[in-house]
Amino acid sequence: MQEVVKSGIIYIMGDNVRTIAFLRAINVGGHVVKMDHLCELFTSFGLERVKTFIASGNVIFDTPQKSGGRLAERIENGLEADLGYRVATFIRTSGELRAITGYQPFPPAEMEAASAFNIGFLAEEPDEGSKQKLLGLQTDIDRLHVDGREIYWLCQLKQSQSTLSNAAFEKTLGRPCTLRGISTIRKIEKLISS
Repeated sequence: MQEVVKSGIIYIMGDNVRTIAFLRAINVGGHVVKMDHLCELFTSFGLERVKTFIASGNVIFDTPQKSGGRLAERIENGLEADLGYRVATFIRTSGELRAITGYQPFPPAEMEAASAFNIGFLAEEPDEGSKQKLLGLQTDIDRLHVDGREIYWLCQLKQSQSTLSNAAFEKTLGRPCTLRGISTIRKIEKLISS
């Protein structure tokens, strides 16, 4: 059994864990991968019940693997061998995803009024200095919050009006990150819960 604690809520998971891989930069910038092929690749990595959700690099599967870091590395190596380029991979279990969707980093009224609410996924929790640098990027329209391996980004206006982006987060932290909108994350969480 595995326990995940987030915001004071304990989530308990069994040995075979429903898991999500958030892949960075799939189907953007010329890196086109058909979702059927992605499912075949993940199955060839020994993962079970593989499915994708929208064509932006969200892969859902079952695994007995308990170490997200080793699993991410295995997936990254397999994808690179097949696709010819490195794909940063961010692993979250269904329990972790439930905790993320239930987390309230900002007051509810602010979240409801916002134009966009995104979550950035990191492989590791940033150190305190890196967190402070990232929080220093906040503007009048952008609020940021870091909790563990997630960056919560609330944008009051259209994202196109913001100076923030995934690239800005990566440059500031010096490591890969991938963003997903909260509606996508909630849909994935609902899909894996059913």
